[in-house]
Amino acid sequence: MKLALNDEGGLVARLFRATLLSVAGLRAAFSQPAFRLEVLVLFFAIPAALVLTGDAVQRALLIASWLLVIVVEILNSAVETVVDRIGKEYHELSRRAKNLGSAAVFCSILLAFGVWILVLGNAR
Repeated sequence: MKLALNDEGGLVARLFRATLLSVAGLRAAFSQPAFRLEVLVLFFAIPAALVLTGDAVQRALLIASWLLVIVVEILNSAVETVVDRIGKEYHELSRRAKNLGSAAVFCSILLAFGVWILVLGNAR
C-alpha cells in the first residue's frame, strides 16, 4: 500500500479531513451541558495537578483520569444521539442503552475521584 503525502486522497488530505470531523465532534459535544461542566472541571484540574504533585507520573494520572471522563462523556453522547436518531418513542432497549452510557460516565467519574484521592493522599 502506497501512502501518498500530497495527492487528493493522500495521507495529509485524509488527516486534514479527519481533524475537521474531530473538531466538528468536539463542537457538538460542547452543546451538551454535562460536557461543558466536565471541561470546566478539567480547566481547574490541570493547574491543581501541577501544583499539588511533584511527580510527573502523579500529574499524568490526575490529568488523564479526568480526560477519561471527557472521553466517556463523548461516547455517551454518541450513544444517545444514535438512540434518538432511531426514534423518540419509548423503548426499553433505548432506555437501557442510555442508562448504560450514563453508568459508564458515572463509573469514570468515580475512577477519577479515586485516582485523585489516592494520588493526593500519597503526594509529597
